[in-house]
Amino acid sequence: MRRQLSSFLRRFRYSEKGQVAVEFVVMTPLLFTIFMTAIELGVYSKRQMWLDRGLDIAVRQVRLNTDSIPTHDALKQTICANAGFIPDCVQSLKLEMILVDPRAFAGLGPDVDCVDRSQPIASQEDPNYQQGSDHDLMIMRACIKFDPVFPTTGLGFDFPKDSAGQAAMTAMTAFVQEPGL
Repeated sequence: MRRQLSSFLRRFRYSEKGQVAVEFVVMTPLLFTIFMTAIELGVYSKRQMWLDRGLDIAVRQVRLNTDSIPTHDALKQTICANAGFIPDCVQSLKLEMILVDPRAFAGLGPDVDCVDRSQPIASQEDPNYQQGSDHDLMIMRACIKFDPVFPTTGLGFDFPKDSAGQAAMTAMTAFVQEPGL
């Protein structure tokens, strides 16, 4: 019995039959993971570009029109109107805007204030949204929640997610409001 087993193992060791199947089984999940990660990164980059564009256009309007500073909701509408590729933008976007003293700089904290769809909306009042006046230095941060394309694979798996399974994307800008006429 032992001789038959060693003969079989010796033949199996030197045989090249089935070798391609083993390589296929090992390499296919790796290649698909890389492929899905590339798609996720492309979609994420496109969303980030559109969020940055929408924020830049909205901030330009705020900076130049100090006489009529928009509310939080109006600014969200402006950002979302100029950020074309972000699905469900108005419900997923939250803004923080604070007045900053340039001589004693204290920026926004590391904790990003984002919408959590798994929690009920408590209030429309936002303590992190302040409106400045002429010559004020302002910092604005936009946070938007999105569903990853492949939430269980590759980059989509690595995104930090909230309890609703959504990942966060942020964009930040600083500006000085121009004096009114």
